[in-house]
Amino acid sequence: MQRATRSLVAAFAVAALLVGCSGSGGLDDDLTDDWGALPPPGPFTPAAEVCHEPEFTPTVSLAAYAPVDCAQPHRVETVHVGALPAERAAPPPVGSAELRTAFAECDKRASGFVGDDWRAGRLRLAVAVPSEPGWAAGSRWYRCDLMEVTTTEAAATVVLRTGSLRNALRTPSPVRLGCQQARIDRNRVVQTLVAVDCATRHDAEFVGVWQSPERAYPTRSAQWAPFYEGCRSVIARYAGVPDDAYLVFRSDLVVRPPGAGRWRAGDRGVRCYLWLGDRKVTGSLKGVGPAGLPVRTK
Repeated sequence: MQRATRSLVAAFAVAALLVGCSGSGGLDDDLTDDWGALPPPGPFTPAAEVCHEPEFTPTVSLAAYAPVDCAQPHRVETVHVGALPAERAAPPPVGSAELRTAFAECDKRASGFVGDDWRAGRLRLAVAVPSEPGWAAGSRWYRCDLMEVTTTEAAATVVLRTGSLRNALRTPSPVRLGCQQARIDRNRVVQTLVAVDCATRHDAEFVGVWQSPERAYPTRSAQWAPFYEGCRSVIARYAGVPDDAYLVFRSDLVVRPPGAGRWRAGDRGVRCYLWLGDRKVTGSLKGVGPAGLPVRTK
Protein backbone atom coordinates (compact mmCIF):
# COMPACT_ATOMS: atom_id res chain seq x y z
CA MET A 1 0.00 0.00 0.00
CA GLN A 2 2.85 2.43 0.85
CA ARG A 3 4.56 1.59 -2.40
CA ALA A 4 1.39 2.41 -4.35
CA THR A 5 0.98 5.69 -2.53
CA ARG A 6 4.56 6.70 -3.30
CA SER A 7 4.04 5.85 -6.95
CA LEU A 8 0.91 7.96 -7.08
CA VAL A 9 2.69 10.96 -5.51
CA ALA A 10 5.52 10.67 -8.00
CA ALA A 11 3.09 10.56 -10.89
CA PHE A 12 1.38 13.73 -9.72
CA ALA A 13 4.80 15.49 -9.38
CA VAL A 14 5.78 14.59 -12.94
CA ALA A 15 2.41 15.80 -14.23
CA ALA A 16 2.81 19.11 -12.39
CA LEU A 17 6.30 19.56 -13.80
CA LEU A 18 5.06 18.94 -17.32
CA VAL A 19 2.22 21.42 -16.89
CA GLY A 20 4.71 24.03 -15.58
CA CYS A 21 6.98 23.51 -18.53
CA SER A 22 4.15 23.85 -21.03
CA GLY A 23 3.33 27.45 -19.93
CA SER A 24 5.40 30.33 -21.33
CA GLY A 25 5.02 32.57 -18.27
CA GLY A 26 4.95 35.54 -20.64
CA LEU A 27 8.03 34.39 -22.60
CA ASP A 28 8.24 33.08 -26.12
CA ASP A 29 10.88 31.31 -28.14
CA ASP A 30 12.44 34.57 -29.40
CA LEU A 31 14.78 35.89 -26.72
CA THR A 32 15.56 39.15 -28.55
CA ASP A 33 12.31 40.72 -29.66
CA ASP A 34 11.32 41.91 -26.16
CA TRP A 35 14.60 43.87 -25.52
CA GLY A 36 14.73 47.56 -26.32
CA ALA A 37 17.54 48.70 -28.61
CA LEU A 38 20.61 50.01 -26.77
CA PRO A 39 21.19 53.74 -27.25
CA PRO A 40 24.18 54.71 -29.41
CA PRO A 41 27.36 55.51 -27.42
CA GLY A 42 27.54 59.23 -26.54
CA PRO A 43 30.48 61.51 -25.79
CA PHE A 44 32.01 61.27 -22.33
CA THR A 45 31.88 64.35 -20.08
CA PRO A 46 33.59 64.35 -16.64
CA ALA A 47 31.90 65.58 -13.48
CA ALA A 48 32.77 68.74 -11.55
CA GLU A 49 33.49 68.94 -7.81
CA VAL A 50 35.06 65.49 -7.65
CA CYS A 51 38.65 64.47 -6.91
CA HIS A 52 41.25 62.25 -8.54
CA GLU A 53 44.07 60.24 -6.98
CA PRO A 54 46.52 60.19 -9.96
CA GLU A 55 48.72 63.12 -10.96
CA PHE A 56 47.26 65.72 -13.31
CA THR A 57 47.40 64.95 -17.02
CA PRO A 58 46.57 67.55 -19.73
CA THR A 59 44.41 65.03 -21.61
CA VAL A 60 41.92 62.65 -20.02
CA SER A 61 40.43 59.51 -21.55
CA LEU A 62 37.34 57.63 -20.43
CA ALA A 63 39.50 54.60 -19.59
CA ALA A 64 41.63 56.68 -17.19
CA TYR A 65 38.69 58.46 -15.57
CA ALA A 66 38.24 57.24 -11.99
CA PRO A 67 36.93 60.03 -9.72
CA VAL A 68 36.89 59.61 -5.95
CA ASP A 69 35.18 61.37 -3.08
CA CYS A 70 37.33 64.30 -1.94
CA ALA A 71 37.36 62.85 1.59
CA GLN A 72 39.65 60.14 0.19
CA PRO A 73 43.35 60.75 -0.57
CA HIS A 74 43.74 62.60 -3.87
CA ARG A 75 46.03 64.95 -5.79
CA VAL A 76 43.61 66.75 -8.09
CA GLU A 77 40.23 68.41 -7.55
CA THR A 78 37.99 69.38 -10.46
CA VAL A 79 36.30 72.69 -9.65
CA HIS A 80 34.51 73.28 -12.97
CA VAL A 81 33.80 71.64 -16.31
CA GLY A 82 33.13 73.85 -19.32
CA ALA A 83 32.48 73.43 -23.05
CA LEU A 84 34.91 73.97 -25.94
CA PRO A 85 33.91 75.01 -29.47
CA ALA A 86 32.86 72.03 -31.56
CA GLU A 87 34.39 73.04 -34.89
CA ARG A 88 37.95 71.81 -34.38
CA ALA A 89 38.97 68.42 -35.75
CA ALA A 90 41.30 67.79 -32.79
CA PRO A 91 41.66 69.03 -29.20
CA PRO A 92 42.99 72.62 -29.04
CA PRO A 93 46.73 72.82 -28.29
CA VAL A 94 48.34 74.83 -25.49
CA GLY A 95 48.52 78.48 -26.49
CA SER A 96 45.43 78.32 -28.70
CA ALA A 97 42.72 80.94 -28.34
CA GLU A 98 40.29 78.26 -27.16
CA LEU A 99 42.50 77.09 -24.30
CA ARG A 100 43.41 80.62 -23.28
CA THR A 101 39.70 81.39 -23.02
CA ALA A 102 39.19 78.19 -21.05
CA PHE A 103 42.01 79.11 -18.66
CA ALA A 104 40.48 82.54 -18.05
CA GLU A 105 37.18 80.91 -17.07
CA CYS A 106 38.98 78.34 -14.90
CA ASP A 107 40.92 81.17 -13.24
CA LYS A 108 37.66 82.87 -12.25
CA ARG A 109 35.95 79.65 -11.19
CA ALA A 110 38.89 78.43 -9.10
CA SER A 111 39.20 81.74 -7.24
CA GLY A 112 35.49 81.69 -6.47
CA PHE A 113 35.79 78.09 -5.31
CA VAL A 114 38.59 78.73 -2.79
CA GLY A 115 37.36 82.17 -1.70
CA ASP A 116 40.24 84.35 -2.95
CA ASP A 117 42.66 84.51 -5.86
CA TRP A 118 43.93 80.92 -5.91
CA ARG A 119 47.49 82.25 -6.32
CA ALA A 120 47.26 83.53 -2.73
CA GLY A 121 47.74 79.92 -1.67
CA ARG A 122 50.08 77.03 -2.36
CA LEU A 123 47.88 76.07 -5.27
CA ARG A 124 48.26 75.26 -8.94
CA LEU A 125 45.54 75.51 -11.58
CA ALA A 126 45.60 73.58 -14.85
CA VAL A 127 43.21 72.83 -17.71
CA ALA A 128 42.61 69.30 -19.03
CA VAL A 129 40.89 68.39 -22.31
CA PRO A 130 39.66 65.16 -23.92
CA SER A 131 42.05 62.70 -25.51
CA GLU A 132 42.10 62.56 -29.31
CA PRO A 133 39.87 59.43 -29.40
CA GLY A 134 37.48 61.16 -26.99
CA TRP A 135 37.42 64.26 -29.19
CA ALA A 136 36.72 62.09 -32.24
CA ALA A 137 33.80 60.53 -30.33
CA GLY A 138 32.29 63.97 -29.75
CA SER A 139 33.67 65.13 -26.38
CA ARG A 140 34.05 68.92 -26.27
CA TRP A 141 34.72 69.69 -22.62
CA TYR A 142 37.53 71.26 -20.67
CA ARG A 143 38.22 70.55 -17.01
CA CYS A 144 39.50 73.05 -14.41
CA ASP A 145 41.79 71.11 -12.07
CA LEU A 146 43.17 72.54 -8.83
CA MET A 147 46.07 71.08 -6.84
CA GLU A 148 47.82 71.85 -3.57
CA VAL A 149 51.60 72.04 -4.01
CA THR A 150 54.46 71.91 -1.53
CA THR A 151 55.71 75.37 -2.52
CA THR A 152 55.04 78.06 -5.10
CA GLU A 153 58.77 78.18 -5.79
CA ALA A 154 60.67 75.96 -8.22
CA ALA A 155 60.72 72.18 -7.78
CA ALA A 156 57.22 72.09 -6.28
CA THR A 157 55.47 68.73 -6.00
CA VAL A 158 51.75 68.02 -5.75
CA VAL A 159 50.45 67.15 -2.28
CA LEU A 160 48.46 63.96 -1.67
CA ARG A 161 45.69 65.43 0.47
CA THR A 162 42.25 64.69 1.89
CA GLY A 163 39.34 67.10 1.98
CA SER A 164 38.07 69.60 -0.57
CA LEU A 165 39.78 72.92 -1.29
CA ARG A 166 36.41 74.68 -1.28
CA ASN A 167 36.74 77.92 0.77
CA ALA A 168 40.38 77.04 1.56
CA LEU A 169 41.40 80.72 1.27
CA ARG A 170 38.27 82.33 2.65
CA THR A 171 39.76 82.19 6.16
CA PRO A 172 43.33 81.75 7.48
CA SER A 173 44.61 78.30 6.58
CA PRO A 174 47.90 76.42 6.17
CA VAL A 175 47.44 76.64 2.40
CA ARG A 176 47.47 80.46 2.33
CA LEU A 177 50.75 82.23 1.56
CA GLY A 178 52.11 84.52 4.27
CA CYS A 179 55.47 85.38 5.75
CA GLN A 180 58.63 84.13 4.07
CA GLN A 181 62.36 83.92 4.60
CA ALA A 182 64.46 84.77 1.55
CA ARG A 183 67.49 82.71 0.66
CA ILE A 184 69.96 84.82 -1.30
CA ASP A 185 73.12 84.17 -3.25
CA ARG A 186 76.49 85.92 -2.91
CA ASN A 187 75.22 88.78 -5.06
CA ARG A 188 72.27 89.29 -2.71
CA VAL A 189 69.81 88.06 -5.30
CA VAL A 190 66.85 86.12 -3.91
CA GLN A 191 67.07 82.54 -5.07
CA THR A 192 64.08 81.11 -3.24
CA LEU A 193 61.50 81.95 -0.59
CA VAL A 194 60.70 79.64 2.31
CA ALA A 195 57.40 79.89 4.18
CA VAL A 196 57.78 80.66 7.91
CA ASP A 197 55.50 81.53 10.81
CA CYS A 198 55.02 85.30 11.02
CA ALA A 199 55.86 85.13 14.74
CA THR A 200 59.45 84.24 13.83
CA ARG A 201 61.96 86.76 12.49
CA HIS A 202 61.71 86.97 8.71
CA ASP A 203 62.47 89.35 5.85
CA ALA A 204 59.72 88.78 3.28
CA GLU A 205 55.95 88.46 2.96
CA PHE A 206 53.45 87.61 0.26
CA VAL A 207 51.40 90.74 -0.44
CA GLY A 208 49.10 89.81 -3.33
CA VAL A 209 48.76 89.25 -7.05
CA TRP A 210 49.31 91.66 -9.94
CA GLN A 211 47.41 90.80 -13.10
CA SER A 212 49.56 91.59 -16.11
CA PRO A 213 47.96 92.85 -19.30
CA GLU A 214 48.70 91.00 -22.52
CA ARG A 215 52.42 91.24 -23.22
CA ALA A 216 55.35 89.05 -24.18
CA TYR A 217 56.87 86.84 -21.51
CA PRO A 218 59.80 88.77 -19.97
CA THR A 219 63.21 87.61 -21.17
CA ARG A 220 65.14 90.90 -21.05
CA SER A 221 65.72 93.38 -18.22
CA ALA A 222 63.57 96.11 -19.80
CA GLN A 223 60.64 93.71 -20.07
CA TRP A 224 60.67 93.14 -16.31
CA ALA A 225 60.09 96.81 -15.46
CA PRO A 226 56.26 96.70 -15.68
CA PHE A 227 56.21 93.64 -13.41
CA TYR A 228 58.15 95.48 -10.71
CA GLU A 229 55.98 98.57 -11.08
CA GLY A 230 52.84 96.47 -10.79
CA CYS A 231 54.04 94.62 -7.69
CA ARG A 232 55.19 97.84 -6.02
CA SER A 233 51.63 99.11 -6.24
CA VAL A 234 50.43 95.84 -4.66
CA ILE A 235 52.93 96.35 -1.81
CA ALA A 236 51.71 99.91 -1.23
CA ARG A 237 48.09 98.78 -0.93
CA TYR A 238 48.98 95.86 1.32
CA ALA A 239 51.17 97.81 3.73
CA GLY A 240 49.08 100.98 3.65
CA VAL A 241 51.85 103.30 2.45
CA PRO A 242 51.92 105.87 -0.39
CA ASP A 243 52.48 104.48 -3.87
CA ASP A 244 55.08 107.10 -4.75
CA ALA A 245 58.75 107.52 -5.59
CA TYR A 246 59.74 106.87 -1.96
CA LEU A 247 58.29 103.36 -1.97
CA VAL A 248 61.58 101.93 -3.26
CA PHE A 249 63.24 103.21 -0.06
CA ARG A 250 60.68 101.49 2.15
CA SER A 251 60.95 97.97 0.77
CA ASP A 252 62.45 95.88 -1.97
CA LEU A 253 60.38 93.22 -3.66
CA VAL A 254 60.40 89.76 -5.21
CA VAL A 255 58.37 89.16 -8.35
CA ARG A 256 57.19 85.65 -9.25
CA PRO A 257 55.38 85.44 -12.60
CA PRO A 258 54.12 82.08 -13.86
CA GLY A 259 56.56 80.05 -15.91
CA ALA A 260 56.85 80.51 -19.66
CA GLY A 261 54.65 77.48 -20.36
CA ARG A 262 51.88 78.67 -18.07
CA TRP A 263 52.19 82.17 -19.54
CA ARG A 264 51.62 80.68 -22.99
CA ALA A 265 48.55 78.88 -21.63
CA GLY A 266 47.06 82.19 -20.53
CA ASP A 267 48.12 82.63 -16.89
CA ARG A 268 48.82 86.33 -16.26
CA GLY A 269 48.78 86.35 -12.45
CA VAL A 270 52.07 87.51 -10.90
CA ARG A 271 52.75 86.74 -7.24
CA CYS A 272 54.25 89.73 -5.41
CA TYR A 273 56.40 89.61 -2.26
CA LEU A 274 57.61 92.42 -0.05
CA TRP A 275 61.31 91.91 0.76
CA LEU A 276 63.13 93.94 3.37
CA GLY A 277 66.58 92.81 2.30
CA ASP A 278 68.56 94.53 5.06
CA ARG A 279 66.53 93.65 8.15
CA LYS A 280 64.07 91.21 9.71
CA VAL A 281 60.79 91.72 11.52
CA THR A 282 58.31 89.71 13.50
CA GLY A 283 54.62 89.81 12.67
CA SER A 284 52.86 90.73 9.45
CA LEU A 285 53.39 94.09 7.74
CA LYS A 286 49.82 94.21 6.44
CA GLY A 287 48.37 97.68 7.03
CA VAL A 288 51.30 98.89 9.15
CA GLY A 289 51.42 102.28 7.39
CA PRO A 290 54.43 104.57 6.97
CA ALA A 291 55.54 104.13 10.59
CA GLY A 292 55.72 100.34 10.20
CA LEU A 293 57.44 100.52 6.82
CA PRO A 294 59.53 103.70 7.06
CA VAL A 295 61.66 105.28 4.35
CA ARG A 296 65.22 104.07 4.74
CA THR A 297 68.15 105.59 2.88
CA LYS A 298 70.94 103.46 4.33
